[in-house]
Amino acid sequence: MSVAIIDYGMGNLSSVLRAFQECGAEAEITDNPLDLKKATHIVLPGVGAFPDGIENIKERKFDIAIKDAVSEGVPLIGICLGMQLLADIGYEVRKSEGLGLIPGEIKRLDEFDDLRIPHVGWNEVAYKKGDDLFSNIPENSDFYFVHSYYFQPASDDVVVGITPYGKGFTSVLRKGNVMGVQFHPEKSSQLGFRIIQNFLNIS
Repeated sequence: MSVAIIDYGMGNLSSVLRAFQECGAEAEITDNPLDLKKATHIVLPGVGAFPDGIENIKERKFDIAIKDAVSEGVPLIGICLGMQLLADIGYEVRKSEGLGLIPGEIKRLDEFDDLRIPHVGWNEVAYKKGDDLFSNIPENSDFYFVHSYYFQPASDDVVVGITPYGKGFTSVLRKGNVMGVQFHPEKSSQLGFRIIQNFLNIS
């Protein structure tokens, strides 16, 4: 099993790498899009602003490589900003086009009233439907979040989990072999590692 963790200049790459290695994966951080051709699984991490993230991905030609790998059925998971970059459009700082792998838009959490922004800390995920990504993980388990924006999907069909912050937001998405989690599994203790293991079991 070869896990490619994409380095596009943004994200806590070392902690993601350690988490995947501790889950038994042969994982490596790569800044070379050609490495995605030999990967069995792809991780798109990220911390920072949407427009900077997508610009860096496109400058490094990762957008093309990601879409090619996904079209060939390689499982991909986006983490935090990485999940948001899967969308069609983001509105952080300025309107920017995303990867368009899961239809939807990225909006700021403060459209909800009286919320502390950013949303930082442990919060639960309630299931909208069953998914292999959450195999053997109890519903309403807590995971660690750090974000100010959220993914508004174009269709509820892709929603796996929601988190009750404000009016509630989508915190887990899946469309075929493309998945996204708004929280940080690498910082979410044993259950976060179980999600990583479940992702690795998806082929």
